[in-house]
Amino acid sequence: MMKKFTLYFLLLLPAVYANAQDAVSYKLPPKDMADLLLAKPTPAVSIDSKAEWMLLSERNPYPSVEELARPELRIAGLRINPANYSLSRGNYINNFTLKNIKTGKTYSITGLPTPLFAGNISWSPDEKKIAFTQTGAKTVDLYVIDVATQKAVKTNKRALNTVLTGFGGAATWVDNSTLLYRVATKPAAAAPAKPAVPTGPTVQQNLGKVAPSATYEDLIKTPYDEQLFEFFGTSQLVANKGGVETAIGKPSINSGITLSPDKKYMMVRTIKKPFSYLVTAQGFPSTVKITDLSGKTVKVLAELPSSEATPSGYDNTQNIDRAFDWRDDEPATITWAHPLDSGRIRKKVDFHDAVYALNAPFTGQPVELFKTQYRYRSTQWGNEQIALVREGLRSKQLDRVDRFNTTEHKLEKLYERNTSDAYGDPGSPVTTKNKFGREVILTTDNGTKLLMNNTTGASDKGDLPFLARFDIATGKNEILWRCGEGTFETVVDVIDPDKLVLLTRRESQKDVPNYYIKNLVLRIADRPITAFANPYPQLVGVTKEKIHYKRADGVDLTGDLYLPKGYNKDKDGPLPVLIWAYPREFNSASDAAQVRGSQYKFTVIGGGSPVFFVTNGYAILDNAEMPIVAKEGKKPNDTFVEQLQLNAEAAINKLSEMGVGDKNRIAVGGHSYGSFMTANLVAHTSLFKAGIAESGAYNRTLTPFGFQNEDRTYWDDPKLYYDMSPFSFADKIKTPILLIHGDADDNPGTFPINSERLFAAIKGLGGTVRFVYLPYEAHGYRGRENLLHKLWEINTWLDTYVKNAKPVESASK
Repeated sequence: MMKKFTLYFLLLLPAVYANAQDAVSYKLPPKDMADLLLAKPTPAVSIDSKAEWMLLSERNPYPSVEELARPELRIAGLRINPANYSLSRGNYINNFTLKNIKTGKTYSITGLPTPLFAGNISWSPDEKKIAFTQTGAKTVDLYVIDVATQKAVKTNKRALNTVLTGFGGAATWVDNSTLLYRVATKPAAAAPAKPAVPTGPTVQQNLGKVAPSATYEDLIKTPYDEQLFEFFGTSQLVANKGGVETAIGKPSINSGITLSPDKKYMMVRTIKKPFSYLVTAQGFPSTVKITDLSGKTVKVLAELPSSEATPSGYDNTQNIDRAFDWRDDEPATITWAHPLDSGRIRKKVDFHDAVYALNAPFTGQPVELFKTQYRYRSTQWGNEQIALVREGLRSKQLDRVDRFNTTEHKLEKLYERNTSDAYGDPGSPVTTKNKFGREVILTTDNGTKLLMNNTTGASDKGDLPFLARFDIATGKNEILWRCGEGTFETVVDVIDPDKLVLLTRRESQKDVPNYYIKNLVLRIADRPITAFANPYPQLVGVTKEKIHYKRADGVDLTGDLYLPKGYNKDKDGPLPVLIWAYPREFNSASDAAQVRGSQYKFTVIGGGSPVFFVTNGYAILDNAEMPIVAKEGKKPNDTFVEQLQLNAEAAINKLSEMGVGDKNRIAVGGHSYGSFMTANLVAHTSLFKAGIAESGAYNRTLTPFGFQNEDRTYWDDPKLYYDMSPFSFADKIKTPILLIHGDADDNPGTFPINSERLFAAIKGLGGTVRFVYLPYEAHGYRGRENLLHKLWEINTWLDTYVKNAKPVESASK
């Protein structure tokens, strides 16, 4: 297959847009774009808690389409490699190195498998070993790196089963010499064969129960799919001590296994039949139980039904126990939540959830810890004096954090904010390891204050991350350190909370992100511990600026403007423009107007970035704010299209006023909800010369139980669903639009049929449209050949309909 792809690259034929169907081979974009895409990214970094050793992980940029084309099973919301009991489409590490931070010396690691396809990195409790999985063609194996000797050794005897590792991890350290993991019970080749003739039709029914469902993809569809899920989902839990594997319990479909802090018990979630045809594996019926380390059942906590019966509405939940978890500050205490409103958030009650606890040996009665006024989300444990409880309402964009006094069993509100209020975010508590080795909240000043790390640090000057000391009694943040303007620097870890020794990651427009040791008390010069080089020389000289502008109704907006290398507006005049955006809903105009992002970040190029096209003479307005704001008691989406137009007009006018954008040569584009935005803009306005829409949903009746942050169903407001669907207005789409979609899209709601039907509608109505189906691609595109070809398609479309377009005055339709 690779020879065929190579041949395609040699056949670089000129674009032919006249035919209804083109026999298109893979094409290459201009060299600068191709080089940017294929540049090897800087390594990922993992550092021990003492900042003594650093693990550097290198990845190749993108797999080939040949790799994506390998067989996979798409069942139960999973994509399974049928050859090796793993999930397909992994993003693997291709090389490891170790660096001693104190000496600065870098070490190669011996014993690594070749070729390396590593993942699931996990440090041992004493941080002297590092476990990782190696995904081979026929098996997944477990390796352990000895940090002192820089040697990797394969430790498993039986092949791992990592199909359900998204529900608990591939391997868990019990102690410094013992690992827990799941292994396959049969060779992959023993999977059930597909019957030549089905035994009968596939039948589903519902006998009067309300069972709304999101539009998931890759679901079980046949009895044969059920057999395959049971086969590949079944695993045997084992404990590996010194290379000796001991089976724990019996084989089952374990979807989650977590150890108690004292390492004496496990909480195990086991999937059981009947498997659902409407929801993913995460929503299948299951048993939640506590076992000892031999696998013996100590306590059955719950028999959970299928999540099919979850009522629609983002703050609604099933009327069952949920959110089972261990308390990190006690040896073996399990906690869970139960709704006090029967799962219906609109029910008028004083408290919507209660949280309970049960201590080992789990023979007594549960104790109520606290009740929440909103929907309970999670608890972050600290010590005998403090835990932080998060509750909120997605429908109202509310987030609340309470202090839980663990001795008095009561909640005290610390702060409450709108989730879209970026300026009001105080940050996240810095944690430390307790005697059980669990990450818990770090307190200072005799337990009266917290260290808060805000890695965004949104402000009216852009994102300026900070570290603060939070007073629990007053709820006020004292800023200890804040990133200075001109750079973007975040605190990665607090190495020493008393001496305020930090590990930070710093970057600027010109400087690639690198890591530093910073001392806030001694205020000595920061010590660099990495020296990564710029992987994108093609962007040297490209300018980036965060521009500020205002739409007609007074809402302030921003966007990241990129201008080509060597561009001079007085000499070169206005440029053709690509605006790239993604809409967001807000309940408050003031929150919508907040500045987000930083102009000082180093530009990292991913396959979905629009910045590639700055190398071909375009001005790029990336992250153009497209807020959809609730107005006059209405919900945001009630004026969705109207506000899109206001946002777009404001951006175009700003670029024209600056003299850098030619308002008669502007394209708009986006991915996913951004493509939904794009299709609506070209359907309802004449502001643009072209549109680029990637992997979008264009007919909202295909997502009838809600979409994005809209929780009204189609039957609640059919007119809203019609008016927000660009498919409804396909006859108005006269602007040339390029539709791109992965033929294996796995995202709920963006089924490929959306692009198929919109293309057919525009074509049938005489519009100008091109539809590119990328083979084997999911919602995010990864295949090298597909990404290179996508760049060629967009670049050709922009050159044809934007750069070389005849000037025509823009006007609203």
